[in-house]
Amino acid sequence: MPQIHPTAIIEPGAEIAATASIGPYCHIGAKVALGHGVELLSHVVVAGRTSIGEGTRIFPFASIGHWPQDLKYQGEDSSLVIGRRNTIREYVTINPGTAGGGMVTRIGDDCLFMANAHVGHDCILGNHIIMANSVPLAGHVVVGDYAAFGGLAAVHQFVRIGQHAYVGGLTGVERDVIPFGLVMGDRARLAGLNMVGLQRRGFSREDIQALRGAYQMLFEDANGTLAERVAAVAARYPEAEPVRDLVDFMRADNARGFVQPKLNGA
Repeated sequence: MPQIHPTAIIEPGAEIAATASIGPYCHIGAKVALGHGVELLSHVVVAGRTSIGEGTRIFPFASIGHWPQDLKYQGEDSSLVIGRRNTIREYVTINPGTAGGGMVTRIGDDCLFMANAHVGHDCILGNHIIMANSVPLAGHVVVGDYAAFGGLAAVHQFVRIGQHAYVGGLTGVERDVIPFGLVMGDRARLAGLNMVGLQRRGFSREDIQALRGAYQMLFEDANGTLAERVAAVAARYPEAEPVRDLVDFMRADNARGFVQPKLNGA
């Protein structure tokens, strides 16, 4: 049987795994599903068609699965899917999807959402993502595995953040961030590769050298159009998997353009 504090409210229909733990003054909606080992410490509210994977811990005053902050939302029966072993700290808000964005917000495994972080409607997040305090993602944002955000960074709607990218604190991101990229500034500027992240993740010296060469061809040599430079990088490094990931990201549909380096003298 799950451990449920007597002050918690569990609406009829909620699916609670036998090893889940629900602390004082939590409120669980009728369409919620909590997996094995899920722990809600206290004063957590989970609403809507929300599923939370095993081992996820949610701290006090988090609001999970309530109506999206989208004026076009009309109460459609959309979903929020949260994976396994995530840590969701105090006052985090995560919204479900909408009819205009695929009807689902999805979060992978092993992510950390620090206090006051926000994940907007229809966002798709991978695994091992870190969002520091007070980081908001607007609607329809896509974030790759191992991306990280410094405190008070903010991401515009429909932006993509590539895998292993790092967004510096207090940075506003209005365009796509390349995989393995490091962006910072009041309005995000590409400041190179996320070398610290690459080294921490155990990338080989050869792969890092290939990424450095690709970055130079794409953003420093600046010969030809961006599409021509991407093609040249793909031809130059056909065997380097991280470079292939970078090329695939830049060749995918792109509605907002890419964060670029600051020009000399600009």
